[in-house]
Amino acid sequence: MIRRIIQIDEEKCNGCGLCTEACHEGAIGIVDGKARLLRDDYCDGLGDCLPTCPTGAITFVEREAAAYDEAAVLEQKKKKMQSEGMVLPCGCPGSQSRQIQRPEAAEPAAACESERPKTSSRLRQWPVQIKLAPVNAPYFNDAHLLVAADCTAYAYGSFHEDFIKGKITLVGCPKLDSVDYSEKLTEIIKNNAVKSLTIVRMEVPCCGGIEHAAVTALKNSGKFIPWQVVTISTDGRILDR
Repeated sequence: MIRRIIQIDEEKCNGCGLCTEACHEGAIGIVDGKARLLRDDYCDGLGDCLPTCPTGAITFVEREAAAYDEAAVLEQKKKKMQSEGMVLPCGCPGSQSRQIQRPEAAEPAAACESERPKTSSRLRQWPVQIKLAPVNAPYFNDAHLLVAADCTAYAYGSFHEDFIKGKITLVGCPKLDSVDYSEKLTEIIKNNAVKSLTIVRMEVPCCGGIEHAAVTALKNSGKFIPWQVVTISTDGRILDR
């Protein structure tokens, strides 16, 4: 198949190895002092490695390449952890796909503020980072999808109750991640029965990147589902929705 994949210019590569650390899939390795793409099917084409390269040796190309094999990537990660003695009974929540069942029972009223019950977590799945999320997962089916700038959860006090509750949550920061989320979000919306899309962003200009990526993904998916954008102020207020 013809798809987007990374290309490494060995003349520019200085062998620093930063790209191998940035590649979560293990697609890149250092061979004879130079970074090389070890397997096409390990490269997801999202380019987490690009911004880490100090010499600009890594670029994208469109060429014939094997399809990205997420199952093979997860298997090699598991083997690597086993070889390094890092096997955990539940796995890292940031990388392991997992659904969480939450009871929807109403919380009892409290007589005074000191007796008020603590707010329960409303998170329904792992991972939550857009760049770590799988393209296909059972929890995406019939899901109300929330795509949020990660700062919004810190700024808005009732974020779990008002936004995460009842939704599948994906977060990211386009300024810090230096990744175009639109392609991955397009695949998630296109390949799953997503019922609605809520985008939550901060009022700052750079947060427009996550809104643009999500709206672009919805358009490119070819689907017509309800969607809305909510903007949070830096002092934690809802400005519009």
